[in-house]
This record gives sequence, structure tokens and C-alpha cells, in this order.
Amino acid sequence: MSLRDDQLATLKAAGKDFDYYNIANLDGIDHLPYSLKVLVENLVRNIDGANITDEHVKTLLDWDPNAEPSHEIQFTPSRVIMQDFTGVPCIVDLATMRDAVKDLGGDPEVINPQVQSDMVIDHSVQIDKYGIADAVQQNMDIEYQRNGERYQFLRWGQQAFKNFRVVPPGTGIIHQVNIEYLAKVVMSKAEANGNALAYLDSCVGTDSHTTTENGLGVLGWGVGGIEAEAAMLGQPISMLVPRVVGFKLTGSIPEGVTATDVVLTITDMLRKHGVVGKFVEFYGEGIASVPLANRATIGNMGPEFGSTCGIFPIDNVTLDYLRLTGRSEEQVALVEAYAKANKLWGDASDPDYVEPQYSEYEELDLGTVVPSIAGPKRPQDRILLSEAKSMFEKTAPAYETEKTVKDPVAVSTDFRGDFDIENGDVAIASITSCTNTSNPSVMIAAGLIARNAHARGLKPKPWVKTSLAPGSQVVADYLKAAGLQDDLDALGYQLVGFGCATCIGNSGPLLPEISEAINANDLTVTAVLSGNRNFEGRISPDVKMNYLASPPLVIAYALAGTMDFDFETQPLGTDADGNDVYLKDIWPTNAEVAAVVDGSVSREMFLKDYASVFDGDHRWKGLDVPEGELFVWNDKSTYVRKQTFFDGMKATPDPVADIHGARVLALLGDSVTTDHISPAGAFKASSPAGKYLTERGVEPKNFNSYGSRRGNHEIMVRGTFGNIRLRNQLLASVGEEVTPGGFTYDFLAKKPTTIFEASRDYIDNKVPLVVLAGKEYGTGSSRDWAAKGTVMLGVKAVITESFERIHRSNLIGMGVLPLQFPAGESYESLGLNGTETYDIAGVEKLNEGVTPKTVHVTATHEDGSKTEFDAVVRIDTPGEADYYRNGGILQYVLRNLMK
Repeated sequence: MSLRDDQLATLKAAGKDFDYYNIANLDGIDHLPYSLKVLVENLVRNIDGANITDEHVKTLLDWDPNAEPSHEIQFTPSRVIMQDFTGVPCIVDLATMRDAVKDLGGDPEVINPQVQSDMVIDHSVQIDKYGIADAVQQNMDIEYQRNGERYQFLRWGQQAFKNFRVVPPGTGIIHQVNIEYLAKVVMSKAEANGNALAYLDSCVGTDSHTTTENGLGVLGWGVGGIEAEAAMLGQPISMLVPRVVGFKLTGSIPEGVTATDVVLTITDMLRKHGVVGKFVEFYGEGIASVPLANRATIGNMGPEFGSTCGIFPIDNVTLDYLRLTGRSEEQVALVEAYAKANKLWGDASDPDYVEPQYSEYEELDLGTVVPSIAGPKRPQDRILLSEAKSMFEKTAPAYETEKTVKDPVAVSTDFRGDFDIENGDVAIASITSCTNTSNPSVMIAAGLIARNAHARGLKPKPWVKTSLAPGSQVVADYLKAAGLQDDLDALGYQLVGFGCATCIGNSGPLLPEISEAINANDLTVTAVLSGNRNFEGRISPDVKMNYLASPPLVIAYALAGTMDFDFETQPLGTDADGNDVYLKDIWPTNAEVAAVVDGSVSREMFLKDYASVFDGDHRWKGLDVPEGELFVWNDKSTYVRKQTFFDGMKATPDPVADIHGARVLALLGDSVTTDHISPAGAFKASSPAGKYLTERGVEPKNFNSYGSRRGNHEIMVRGTFGNIRLRNQLLASVGEEVTPGGFTYDFLAKKPTTIFEASRDYIDNKVPLVVLAGKEYGTGSSRDWAAKGTVMLGVKAVITESFERIHRSNLIGMGVLPLQFPAGESYESLGLNGTETYDIAGVEKLNEGVTPKTVHVTATHEDGSKTEFDAVVRIDTPGEADYYRNGGILQYVLRNLMK
């Protein structure tokens, strides 16, 4: 008998009996953080005697808060969620795997999601039309024209694969649809014995902000598409039991402060504290006063903290939100009964409550939070709103060049009239993204600002591109019910779509006249968005500086028209009587916001909007859908192509080999993000991807974005490392000018060229490649193409000072070796500049079932001298070693399924 058998018990909820795995009576459970109790339940329920044993459970129950992570466990998520940018390649890979199974003589039907897998199409809508009444309909028409081929493929997947559902375009943002509808908190399923088994909802997603669900008490986080595919196919995720940071919230939000200000403050605090690879858990009596929407907003920012999750326990706030969002009373009763029976109930005022022990502690008195923004290029770079003008003046010169015109530039447009633009002007002010549009308090505050501004005769400046892209149709409902959409419309904040939009880089083009003036005069214009990501080059190719702000502040900056503005001392404009109007004059009180929220957000809205969530509109229903278990690939398609990862794959992997004679493809600095590596946003006709499409008869106006073409590896590999803000210092090492973007030096052809073209030359000549970089390599979204593109460029190893969690995992998942310089060393300190040839010895130990702690790197300089060092091998678990030995996680899974 295993622990799994011993702990099976019966639970009564809403008059029904459920089987469940009781963890409440296990020794050591009381002191564990909520998040680790979730892992205990997950392990007990999935004990199989091989990958997961009683011993793994005991190790977790004996968790030492002060210990460094060293114990590996296998986490088996209950669900997988995907958005369409990262999700399309997952379905392409599954379809390709079916072909590979058939080629190896197996049954293609073995390739099927083994757990519930949902895709929400939310990343494809671009803001082409704005500031007009039917912008949302026009943008959706354009979306279907651009993406019809992809959507047909996804409709095929919906009928070809079991356990796979698609939420069609125009519904909402993945994370809001997840917390409002898809997430169960406690799941149940029928068993062979006729009983229903209740178990904890847990969910990984192909978007790093999957952590939004942490606000509901659902444990989950963003993983690479590669890791998500393995989870879909029933593979557990290997992880080290983490350190857990306990974050106590006390006090209440003061007047004039929003949930956005709170999350930017927490992000700033936790980035300084250092939480990469750790769990963050919010606790204490103070959390009872934190609304679920605020919890979700905080959870959403987990990737910005750098933590794996940012979770709240289940309590009455959770139950109230489940009721509000239309979950049945039976489901709410099951969640409550299950949480209380398994010591997962987080009410700190309960007499039976035991405060968990944590590895580290942080505390924030919400009463000390002040209005803030973050920027101009990282979400953790918080700026007090009171200091925003002076900080802009301090940082702006770094973005100017000798070509930058300092005087105002005249612009004449048909759409917005004539005006001057200058450095610092806000070109984009967008209410967008999952961070804040899941939160009625900040959305209603934005509506009230619009109402008050409209009443005083204020308008956004004509050069500002304004847009409203809510997280779900419910937001549109309550803004309309409150009578606020008319006021938003009056300020140019008409609905443009239900999707990520600006935050993912789909801000759409600026007016051509504005774009031309910016580029011809090298102006430093800015964007302000209510999102969670503001990395360089992400929001718009015309915009150099990007700032995160609450939805009401987005509107305030649209009214001001410039980042070079002090809201305390400068008026936003004048009213009809000629009186100056300041931000404080139009800012609503907390009580006003709360009253409108209470009076306009209802359960009926959620029931109505989610009644037919998988059906889609006439556009979706009208798609021509192919049928059959195998997808019929179209060689002429520029959107969806059969992957090459499984070409020539054998049933048994070849041994891994040491690396000899490698050249450096890129020499990079600190904080290189997955946005720098992975293709995203628009691209030009002169780029390798643009040339590929042009050669196939696609006009530049129909290029769409990299994200929309993620199902075509030919496009994606050509855009890898192609971000316009990337600076490859290898060019400087050989005396060439460092041209921003995807450029390098080809040592075979002895000339500078694009990274893609150089990689083809090296691959043709069988020369392996390495990338050298600094600290925090791979920060950012869980972009599978950052790893897929890297391996397709012929990169065998990446050597850095440190890695961000997801990207390191993804590199291994694609068969790329992640290495770190010895502690305290860097390529600069070792005297390396990328012109060397690299040999890496000791990799072959992996063939013996041993993961070496280090491998020996020999860098041979052009004069024949050598620099040698032992690089730390960042294959952290036995599971990761298996993936690397198989050439990647998908090959490992496919071979196992074939067995």
C-alpha cells in the first residue's frame, strides 16, 4: 500500500460525496506554506512508484524553509492554457508529432492532450483602427483577413484532438478568461469506480502571466511552449522544491492610489529582494481586505517580480469572486469544503489557523503606497509620479543621437489636424493588457477620469494614439452599464478589441505623417500603457521609451500629451470658463470608484458573456475547416508549416557529444530578454523574414506580425535575435560599427551580415555556434521561440553569468546546453571578446547517466593563445538531463509514447 492508497478519503459537499486525497493528517503539513501544500496534494495524488514515490512526499513534508533548493519533485498540472501566439506552435508540433509517429510505424492517435488544454485567441488583434465608433468591428475584420489560415488550422485542431478547446477571437484576454471562467479552483472528474474525484486545480500556461490565476489560489505559472506540450501529453514538470517568500500585506490603499500603484510597488520591492526561482506567497490578516481583482493584478506581475508564482490562499474572498463570476453554488460549496478539509483555507482570523513558515519575509503597509509609473524600459523600474517629470528629463538624453532634432516638428494630418510634435511627446496612450483590465476598480476609475475630463472640456492631444482593449466582454458591459463608455468615446477611447493589443506589440501603426516626422527627425517619443511589459522595441518601432501606468493615469498622460509633465504643478488644460484644470480636479475618490463598481458589475454579466464562450461569431463559424487525424500541410502556406525537429529522428537517441571548434554568433550584455531573442511585433521588407515573404509574393502590407506567423519556423528562425534594440558587441570586437538589430560577423566569410545568414553559412560548413552573454539572460515572457530559434540557428551552448528560470529550462527542452561562467567571472573578466574558437569538453559524461557539475571550456584566441575555465552546467534536475540526452523534451516524450 502506498501513501496514495492510504490517503484516499470521502468528502461531502453540496449534498454529494466526493473521493479526495486527504493531506490534512500528514505529519509536517501544518507549517507548510499554502503553495507547498498544493504540491503535497499533487504528489500524493500522482504517486506511481517510479517518477513519484512516497519518499518524494516525505521530503516535501520535511521541507526546511532555510535550505537552498536541492530536492527534485515532479509537478503534474491539472490543466494547460495557451494563447494563440505561443499556442499555435504547440499545435503545429503536436500535428507534426502525429506524422512522426506514423513514420516510425505507430498509431498517430497516441498524440493527444492527456489533460484539459484550452487556447484563448487573444494575441492577434492589432490596433489598426482607433478613435472611431466601429473600431472593434473593423479591427476584427482585419484580424480574420490576416489570420484566417491560422484560425482554420486551430479549428482543425479543435476537432482532431481530444481534451482541446479553443476560445475564439474577440472574447477576451487569456488570463481574464481563465480567472473568470476556465479556472475551477477545485476540479472533479468521474472515475472508473463510478465515484467523482475532487482534486486541486493547477495550471501551467504558455504565457508567463498565467500567474494571474494565483490570485484565485490556483497554483500555476508560465512555461515555454515546449514544456507546455510535454504537460499536455501527460509529462510531469521537473522542479526543485523552491524557497518560499512570505509577503505580508497590512493596512489599506490610501486616497488617490490604485491597484496598479500597489503592484508596481510590490514589483520594485521583490526585484530588489531577489525572488528569481522562488515562490512568493501573500499571507496575514491583511489579505482578507484585498479584493480578488487586486489579488489577480498582483499575481499577474509574478514574472515582473521574477518569481515562479505570487499566490494567495483560498478564503471567503475567493468564494465571493467565484459567485460573482457565475460559478454554480455547488462548485463554490465544493471549493470551500475541499479547502477546509485539506487545511488549505487561508482565513488568518480562524481560531484553527496556523501561520506558515517561510524561507524569507517581506511586508508592505498598503497605506504607504503612492502613485507610481514604471519605465522607460523595464517593469521593475518604478518612478514616483511626483518625480516622473524630473526622471524623464534625466533619462531622455540617453535616447537622443546627433540626428535628434530638439525643436518642435510641424505635422499635418487629415485624421487629427495640424500640430507640432517634439521629444517626450506621448505617441501612444493605451488601456490594454491582462494586468489591469481584470480589475474593475482601475477600469471604472479610468471611466470616471474620462467623465470628469469630458465635463471640463478636456481632450487628449491630437498626436496621441488612444485605445481601449479590455480583458473581457464583461468590462465593456460594466463600463456601458455605468454610462462611462460614452465619456471614454468622447476622449477617443472607443473599444478597439478584446485582446492584449499594445502590450504584446500589436499597437498598430501610428499615423503615417507622425511616423515619418518621428523617424526623419529621430524624435524620442513615448508610450504609456496599462500593461505589464515595456521592454525596448516591444510596443512600437517608432517609440523609444515606454511607461507602465494605471488606466486612469494612461488617460491623464493622453490629456497631458507628454512625459515631460508634472501633474502637481501643470494644468491639463482649461475649462469653458478659462480656469486651469489639474489632475487632482478630475481624479475620482476611492469611495466614488467603489460605489460605481458595486452598482455596475453583476453576476448576470458573467453568465451572459460566458454562456457560449467556445462558439465564436459569424466569422469563426464561417471558416472552412479541414478534417482528419493528420493535418494536410500546404507547402505554399506562409503561416503554418510542418516542423523540422523530428526529421530523421530515430527510435533511440544518439549519444550526446562534446563541442569542438565552435564560433560565437552573438556577444551580448546584461538583461538580454526573450523579447530581444524571440521574434515579436512587425518586421521590415529588408529583414531576412521580410525577404522570405517577398520572395513568395507576399506584399509588405500583408506581412502581419512575427507572433501571428509563429506556426512557420522559416519566418521565426529568420527573426531570432532580430530585435531592433539588440546590440551584438561581437561587431565591435572585430572593428565594425555595432548596428542595432540582428547583425553579426561571419568569421567564415569574413564580413558583417545578418545573424540568420551567418548561421546558414556556419551550418553549411558544420561549424557549431555559441552565444556569450551577461547577467539575467532570458528575462521576460515564456517565449518558446527564443529557444526554438536559438537551436535552429545552430547554437549548441549559451554561456552567461546567470539565467532567468523559464528560458534556461526552454534551452534544455530544445537540446541547447546552458552554461554559466565561474562565480564572479564574465567574458570581460576572462578577456574574451567573441573572436575566439571554443571547445567544450565533459559533456559526454551525460551518456553515463551523470550530469557533470562543470564542463571544461577552452577558448582559442586568434593569435593561438588559450583561455581556459570550468563552466557551471545548468542542467538542474535528472529530468532535464533526460531531455538533453534525447535532443529535447518533445523527442523524449515522443519516444516514451511510442514505447
